[in-house]
Amino acid sequence: MTVRAVIIDDERKNVDNVSALLAAYCPQVNVVGTAFDAPTGRQVILQLQPQLVFLDIQMPGESGFDLLRSLNRYNFEVIFITAYDMYGIQAVKFAALDYLLKPVNIAELQQAVDKAIARLQSKNQELQLENLVQLLQRQQHKEEHRIALPVLKETRFVYTRDIIRCEASNNYSRFFMTDGEELLVSRPIFEYEEILKEYGFLRCHQSHLVNKKFIKSWVKDDGQFLLLQNGMQVPISRNKKDMLARALRSDS
Repeated sequence: MTVRAVIIDDERKNVDNVSALLAAYCPQVNVVGTAFDAPTGRQVILQLQPQLVFLDIQMPGESGFDLLRSLNRYNFEVIFITAYDMYGIQAVKFAALDYLLKPVNIAELQQAVDKAIARLQSKNQELQLENLVQLLQRQQHKEEHRIALPVLKETRFVYTRDIIRCEASNNYSRFFMTDGEELLVSRPIFEYEEILKEYGFLRCHQSHLVNKKFIKSWVKDDGQFLLLQNGMQVPISRNKKDMLARALRSDS
C-alpha cells in the first residue's frame, strides 16, 4: 500500500531530514506536501487530503495540537514528531498514537510508518484522533477521559473511571473493568503506570496497578495485600509500601 503524506514542522531542516529518510527507508510513503507552520499545514491537509501526516507538536503560534483541534474530520493517520515534551507525549500515548523524538531514528520511523498503514487499513485512525482532541479539550474533567487500549483485533476506548486495576501478563497488560470485562492489551504495564498516575492509579506491586478509588482496605496479616471493593486481592510489594502509605494517607 502506497500512502500520500505531508510533513508539518516549523524547522526546514527537520522537514528535509524526514523527507530524505522516508525516501530512503520507507518507499511506500509518497510525500506530496510540506508546511512550516500550523495555518499553512491546515491548508495543505484540506487541499491535498493526505492519508498520513507527520506533525510537529511544538511550533510558534499554533501548536500541532491546535491544528488538530481546528479540523472537523480526521480521515488521515498522524505520526507526531517532537523534541521531548512530557505533556505532549503523555497525551499522544493516552490515545495510543505514535510519536518520534528528534532526531528521528530510522528503525522507529519504519515501525511507526508500518503501524500507521495498518491503522489506515483498519479504519481506526479517526476515533483515535478524536479521542486525543477530546482529551486536550477536557483537561479539567478527567472523569470524562477515555484511554485507547489496543487489543487483538481493535482499539477499545474506555473511561479511566471504569478501570479497576491492571495486571502485567508478560509483555502484555490485562485490564479489569467495572462491568466484569477483562481486556488483554499489547503494551507493558510500565507504560500504563506513567499514563494513568494522574488518574489516581497506584503501582502497588511490580505486576499490579490499582485505581485507588476501588481500594476497600489494606490487609496486613497473612501477607499484605489490598482488598478491593469487588473482593479482589492485590499483593503489595515490600518496596512499594512507603509510597502506597503516603498516597493513601493524602486521601484521608
